This record gives sequence, structure tokens and C-alpha cells, in this order.
Amino acid sequence: MAYQFTRIAVKIGSNVLARKDGTPDVTRMSALVDQIAELHKAGVEVILISSGAVASGRSEIKPSKKLDSVDQRQLFSAVGQAKLINRYYELFREYGITVGQVLTTKESFATRRHYLNQRNCMMVMLENGVIPIVNENDTISVTELMFTDNDELSGMIASMMDMQALIILSNIDGVYDGSPSAPGARVIREVEQGKDLSDYIRAEKSGFGRGGMLTKTTIARKVADEGITVIIANGKKDNILVDLLQHPEETVCTRFVPATDGVSSVKKWIAHSEGFAKGELHLNEPAVKVLKGNKAVSLLPVGIVAIEGEFEKDDIVKIIDHRGKQIGVGRVGFDSEEARLLMGQHGQKPVVHYDYLYLD
Repeated sequence: MAYQFTRIAVKIGSNVLARKDGTPDVTRMSALVDQIAELHKAGVEVILISSGAVASGRSEIKPSKKLDSVDQRQLFSAVGQAKLINRYYELFREYGITVGQVLTTKESFATRRHYLNQRNCMMVMLENGVIPIVNENDTISVTELMFTDNDELSGMIASMMDMQALIILSNIDGVYDGSPSAPGARVIREVEQGKDLSDYIRAEKSGFGRGGMLTKTTIARKVADEGITVIIANGKKDNILVDLLQHPEETVCTRFVPATDGVSSVKKWIAHSEGFAKGELHLNEPAVKVLKGNKAVSLLPVGIVAIEGEFEKDDIVKIIDHRGKQIGVGRVGFDSEEARLLMGQHGQKPVVHYDYLYLD
């Protein structure tokens, strides 16, 4: 049987791996491993982004005294991550499949060098038949530099590794056209480029995870814009992964249609680097029109009317239009002091070259 994709990232959410009482759902975990093993044996490359460390740790240890939220997260994730990866290791070993743990932080994506180091690590694992199991390192990621949740992490991984598809497994069938519990609510089966979902999404967080459907759809849209198919589906359904790849038309899910234009590796990194922006470049209206035109152009000093923040050459900055709205991000060719001296001048080198400019 042919599969629709041969290179996928699979994100398994906390609500998929936890029972209603918050304890780990070992049966569900085992069923998902069975499916991933089947795909792996058929030649499908899989990167697994798995939540569940904190929930695993919480079920394993009872703190001797009351802890604040940061201490709790560090303790539970340290214990739970060992338990989680060990369980995956044992389950995959039954199929003769080797797995490897990749713990990362948002800061590891901040520089191009660290980004490429991570990419190379996972490329070597895949080339040697090892399934990377990725999670945020919650023992040290307890600041504002945390990922929004593992949905954001999975989007960055799928983009970084040039996957054909990102499958986000939640505890519902996809994005609904109303409240999932409301009578008559239906799953939106396909989301075309530019389709507005704001009327359908509620900004609620999931029971055991940090994210919700709003984050999922935001990440899904960004990754789909980079040419990667994104699917949101129900991880608690039997055989869901195999069905998504073998019978995509018949399997209930929400599929975000990918852009047909490819995005370079550098631009993919820049697209996901907004959280590391050190400053802002504010543009006049003519510059915005030129950037948003059909022709690919660099951002020249003549179009910049204001610069906020202090940054070094090669830092990431936000691009702000004449109305104060962010329209993109880019890597600057000058530090903030030089950029301010050049601001508004004709005939100068680009402040952000086209190759390092990503527009929303």
C-alpha cells in the first residue's frame, strides 16, 4: 500500500497521552508506537515530537513540600522525561527500532549555527534509521523564552527538517466550525491559503497541555505557508496515523493546504525567529507597497522612517508598516547605530537583503 507522504513530523499532545485523571495512557502510547513502527518499516521517515513529560513525572513523584509552579515543572519534567523516553525506548525496541532523545530549548533556534547543529543531529539520526523523539527541555526552559507549547516546537522542527507533512495529534478530530460539543458542529476538512478561521477558534487551552486550538491553527498556517502540509487529527482514534497516510480522503481531520512556492532554508529559520527579534524597522507607505509587490526586493534604508531597539549585525528584527502593523521579520545587515545613520538615504546597501527577509 502506497503512503501519501514519506517524510513526516508527528506531534503527540499531552491530552492524547493522558487519561482523564491525568495519569499516563500507556495503552494509547503503545498503539501510536505500533502505527509509527508500521510506517517506519515501510520506509516513511518519522520525527516524533512528544509531550507528556510533566504528566509522567506528576504521576511518579509526590513532592515533600508545596512547590511553586516553576519548581514543580522542573521536578516533574526531570523525572517524567526519563520515564517517558524509557517507555518509548522499550516499546520501539519490540519492533527492532532504535530511538534517540532530542531535548531542545527555544534559545537553540535563536542563532543560525545552533539551528543547523540541531538539524544536522536529526539528519544523522534519520540516515541511520533512528527515530528522533523531540521535546522541550522543561528543566531549564522556565522563562519567557519557552515555546508557546509543543505545537510551536513541532512547527519549527517540521520546517527545519523540510518535512512533507506535520501531523498534530490532539484529542478532537480537527478544527470545528463551532464549539466541538455543540449539536451540528462539523470538522472543517480543508483550510485553503488565506482562509480566515478567527470566527471558529476559541482561545481555550487544553486540559493537560499549555496550548489550544488557537496556537495549533496559527502554527499550522505558518508551516503550510512554507509549503508543508499540516494535518490536525484525533490521536485517540485507532489507526489514525496509518489511515491519514493511506486513506486521506476518508479520514476525518483538518488539512491545511500548503503553498506551492517553496521557501529557502534560511527563510524558514527567519520565519520562526520572530520571538528573538532585537528591534523594529518602521517603514513608510511607498516602501511597504514595493515590498508587498509581485517582485522580490530587498529593504533599503530610504524606506525606513524609524528604528526601535538596539541590535547587532545579523540579528533578527521585526518589519513594521506605516500603520504600525508587523508585516514580517528579517536579518539585518547593519547594527542599529549604522542603520540609524543610513535611515532615509538613497543609494545605500540593503538593511535587510531579500534572501534574509520573510514577509507574513
